[in-house]
Amino acid sequence: MSLAKELVRLAPIEAKAFLGLKAAAERADGAIPEKYRELISVAVALTTQCSYCIDAHAVNAVKAGATREEIAEAVFIASALRAGAAVGHGLLALRLFDAASLAPA
Repeated sequence: MSLAKELVRLAPIEAKAFLGLKAAAERADGAIPEKYRELISVAVALTTQCSYCIDAHAVNAVKAGATREEIAEAVFIASALRAGAAVGHGLLALRLFDAASLAPA
């Protein structure tokens, strides 16, 4: 038995909920066309650093008609947002530092 099947067998209720959400997110009949859903998925997978997701969604993007250029742009959009999050967290770190500096010892 594959590990994926074993994981589903071990937690069937949670697996059913997850797989339902995955199916809804990956449906082809939504307002967002399938190609764009896959490009979004590639970008999110890059940001979350899920190698299995990158593999699956890069292949799905090709099947949905995405180009190499679109994948490349998704890569840099994801990296810009990830860097932006680091800056945002940096602002939080400065705020927390300032608060700690003002607190009585």
